[in-house]
Formats: sequence, C-alpha cells, structure tokens
Amino acid sequence: MTGQTPDDAGEQVVQESADMMPPAFWAFHELYHQAYFEYAFVQLGDQVAADQLVDQTFVFLAVIWQQVTEQEKPETLAWTLLKERVAAELEAQGKEPAALETLAFERAIRAACDPVLDSFRAEFRAQVTELEDSMGLYAALARLPERQFDVMVLHFALGFTTKRTALVMGVCEATVRSTRRAAKRRLAEQLGLDYGEDTDDEE
Repeated sequence: MTGQTPDDAGEQVVQESADMMPPAFWAFHELYHQAYFEYAFVQLGDQVAADQLVDQTFVFLAVIWQQVTEQEKPETLAWTLLKERVAAELEAQGKEPAALETLAFERAIRAACDPVLDSFRAEFRAQVTELEDSMGLYAALARLPERQFDVMVLHFALGFTTKRTALVMGVCEATVRSTRRAAKRRLAEQLGLDYGEDTDDEE
C-alpha cells in the first residue's frame, strides 16, 4: 500500500505524462492555448467549459503529437480539432455555431462591429448615414461563412494581428487577407453598399 489517494495517483499520472512530452509540444501549448481559449469562450459563453474543452484538445494533441509534427502545418490540424470539439459541444447544448443567444458571442460581434463600421465609413463616405445603425452589420456578421466569420472574430473582436490570426488558423497571411476582403465584400453587399477594390492594409 502506498497510501496514495485516487486524486494523488491521478495527479501523478498527469505529471508523468507531462514530463514525457517534448519541449516542442509545450512551446506549441504556450503559443496557442490562450487564443484557443478566447475563441472557445466566444462560442460557448462559459469560461469553465471553454477552459476544459481547450485542455482536452491539448491532451488529445499530446496523444497524437507524433502525427501532429508530421503535418506540413501542425496549426491547421490543431485548429480543425478545436473547431470540431467546439461544434460538438454546441450541438450537445442544442446550439448552432455562432449562437446569438451566447452572451460572449454577442459581445464579440459587437466588439467587431465598431472597427468594421469605421472601415466601411472610411470606404463609403457618401453613404455614412446608412451605417449609423450597427444592427444590420451585427446580423450580417453572424451569417458569414465559417472561415470568414473566424477571421473577422479573431482579427476585429479579439484584436489579433493578421500574422497572429494566420498562425492560430494554420494558414498563410495572404489567406487571412483574402478571406477578410471576401468577408467585408459580403457584408457590404448585405448592407446594400457598392464595394469597390479593397487593398486590405490591416496589420
């Protein structure tokens, strides 16, 4: 008999598993854990649930770490796994991704609205009065295709740079820029604005 409680034994197993992981895993964890949590919290609206989901995602990544490192872009696989887990959790709660009833999602959308509106006001000076009511944009953001929505939330709501957004999603910066342009074009069309050429000079 060792005198260990079940909790002590569990903690020992976790610690032993952690000690076995290479430094590259912990560097990956350090780089992306907070970003994954912020995104999961926006979708789930529950800090505890978001934290647990992200931790479980990293546990699974640890289990398949060899496979992860064999990927051309490990970040793409990790982001896909996170998104799948978020979608599964929302389904279990009877919600859709980007659920408007999630308070955290509502706050994220509202946070994204102001910089997008500022961008549109600069682009459409003659139509600025049509943009004073953000509710149309609020609804349009929620209807964006999945990748466009992710880029807009990560960049405008969570304040990630183009480079940071690209790293988190496991895509190149050019993809983030083109996706952001497509999202802004789609939003402009839904707001009845004639969207011209966008150089997308966002950092």
